[in-house]
Amino acid sequence: MKMQHSLKTLSALILGLGTMGIAHGAGFQLLEQNASGLGSAYAGSAAIADDASTVYYNPAGMTMLPGMNVSAGVVAIKPSFKFSNGGTTGPTYFGDNFLGPFGGQPTGGPDGGDAGTWAAVPNAYFTWQVNQRIWLGLGVGAPFGLMTDYEEGWAGRYHSEKFSIESININPSIAFKATDTLSFGLGVNWMQLDADYRKAQYAFLDSAAGMNGDLEARVKAKGDAWGWNAGLLWQATPDTRFGLSYRSKVKIDADGTTRVSNRTLNATAAGVLTSAGVIGTHDAETSVELPDTAIFSVVHQLNDRWTLLGDVSWTGWSSIPELKIQNSGIPDAKLDLRFKDAWRVALGAHYRYSDAWTFKGGVAWDQSPVRDDAFRPASLPDNDRYWVSLGAQYRFNKNTKVDIGYAHLFVKSTSVNNTSDPQHAGVLKGDYKSSADLIGVQFSHQF
Repeated sequence: MKMQHSLKTLSALILGLGTMGIAHGAGFQLLEQNASGLGSAYAGSAAIADDASTVYYNPAGMTMLPGMNVSAGVVAIKPSFKFSNGGTTGPTYFGDNFLGPFGGQPTGGPDGGDAGTWAAVPNAYFTWQVNQRIWLGLGVGAPFGLMTDYEEGWAGRYHSEKFSIESININPSIAFKATDTLSFGLGVNWMQLDADYRKAQYAFLDSAAGMNGDLEARVKAKGDAWGWNAGLLWQATPDTRFGLSYRSKVKIDADGTTRVSNRTLNATAAGVLTSAGVIGTHDAETSVELPDTAIFSVVHQLNDRWTLLGDVSWTGWSSIPELKIQNSGIPDAKLDLRFKDAWRVALGAHYRYSDAWTFKGGVAWDQSPVRDDAFRPASLPDNDRYWVSLGAQYRFNKNTKVDIGYAHLFVKSTSVNNTSDPQHAGVLKGDYKSSADLIGVQFSHQF
C-alpha cells in the first residue's frame, strides 16, 4: 500500500538531519583562542609568544616566558547570516514510484531572519619555568563552536532550523630550550565535542485524508578523543623570530539520540508513525575526524616602536569528505560534503606608543573549505572572508597587562544551490549576506 511504502522511505529520510549537525565548514573552527592576537588578526601567532596563550598556538613559545605566567580571557563572536530565497524547493519524492507533495515545488515560508547568534569563546593558560631548559604549561579553550538559529518554518527548514556545537580542549604541554636560539614544544589534547541539531521533516502518508505535514527531527550527540600538538621556535637574529606549529587530527566517536516528534501532523497520522517506530527516540552514533592544522609565523622587531608580524596557516578540512550516522531501528544515512583543505594569510603590526600602551592592527584572508554552491549547508553557510582588526594593550606594570581587540569579518557574497539531497531535503537556493564581529578582552600576569 502507498502508506506502508511511504513509512519505509520516511524512516530513511529523517536520518539526513544527523549528518550536518557535526560539521558545517570553516565557521566551526575557532581561531580565537586568545584576545591578545585578535587586534592583529592573529598574524604571527606561532612566533609572538607574548603571553601564556602560546600554549595553544606554539608550545615552544613558552621558553620566551620566564617564571610563572597566567592568562585568561574571552572573545565574543556575532556572525550574521541573512538568507534571500531564490527558488528553494521541497523534497522531490518519498518513494520509488510517486512524487511527493511538493514534487520539487517551492516550500513557502519566510527567509529565516538573521541566523547568526552571539557566542562566547573563553580561554585560560598557565606556564611554569622549571629550570633553564624546561617549561611546563596548561591550556583550556574551545577550538570548535558557534550556532545558527533560523525562524521556525522558514523556507529552508528541511535543511536546518537550529544548529549548535560546543567543545572544550584541555592541553598540557612541555617545552625544551635546546640552544639559546632554538626551542621545541609538545602537547597532548583531550577534546570533547557536544552537538545539537534540529530541522523539519515532511511526512506524506495520504494527502486525500489530510495525513501529511511536518515532523520535527533533532539529533544530540557527544564524544571525546585525544590528539597532540608540537612546535618549534627559532630566534634567527636578535630582531627576527620564526615559529612553526602543528596540531593533529582528532577523530571523535560521538554517541547520542535521534528524536522525532510531531509538529503539524493530525492525530491519526501521528499515531501511524508512532506505531511504525518512526516517531520516538532512537540511539545514534557517528564519527568525525576533525582536521589537522599547521602554522608558519614570523615576527620582526623593526625598531624600538614597530613590530611586524606575518602568518600562513593551513587546515586539512579534506579529512571530512562526508559524514555518516548509524541509528538503531531506522536506516543509516550519509551526507556528501566534499570539504577542501583551506589556507589563511595574515599580516599585522604592533606600535609601542609608550611603556604602558601598545596599539595593534592587522588584516587577513581566510579561505573556506566549502567551494561548491551545491554542497553549502544551511547549518552554517560558509565562504571566504577578509579580516580587519584593531587592538590595544595596556601594561599596569612590567608584570601585568590587559589586551582588548576587535575584528570585523567581511564575507564574500555567498550563493547557495544545495542539491546534495534533493529527494529528502529539497533544494536550498538563494543568496546569503554574511559578516561577523568579534570583540575580546584578556588579562595576563607574570609572577
